[in-house]
Amino acid sequence: TTNLESIHKLIDINNRGKLITLNTKDDRTLFFDLLPLSLKAENLQVKLQIYTVPGQVMHNSTRKLVLQGADGVAFIADSQLNKRDENRQSWLNMYQNLKQNNITPKDFPVVIQFNKRDLPGIIPDQELAKMETASKDPVFSAVAIELAGVHDTFMGLISLLWDSLNRRYDFHRKFKMEKQQFLTDIDQIFKNNKPSSN
Repeated sequence: TTNLESIHKLIDINNRGKLITLNTKDDRTLFFDLLPLSLKAENLQVKLQIYTVPGQVMHNSTRKLVLQGADGVAFIADSQLNKRDENRQSWLNMYQNLKQNNITPKDFPVVIQFNKRDLPGIIPDQELAKMETASKDPVFSAVAIELAGVHDTFMGLISLLWDSLNRRYDFHRKFKMEKQQFLTDIDQIFKNNKPSSN
């Protein structure tokens, strides 16, 4: 949810819809948040719908339903050491839900973000660097509440989405669209305040 709120702040008002958040009484996301985006990329009108799903495995039905129509996932992990088990459970649950939705996980665009890098008791930078090297999925660091790393994570996922959708729909041939130009056009919807994760 914090990532989505940050994207909403970072993106130009002309390219974003209303941020819709459904919360429970204890302020934890029960169903999902939605942020629609719209932009022109070369000769295409592109519409993106970004959803969040609850982090708690107990809300599995919501997570499974949202994954059913997804083209990619940004998996947001909590950097705190005491959240490792929860992160692992959520990761395994995501893979299980992908398989149950007849989606092949190894072919599905996924980026991993380790958020809350500003807190004490987090996974050390050296260990995170090893994960980045070992992971087949791109890994990003973030402090989403400060907007840091959110843009990098988003654009990392967009890059993988291009590859996946281009394989499926042959954008390059059908629309004479180059990946780099597409990424540049997507990047234009961000305002100038794009803090990186570094």
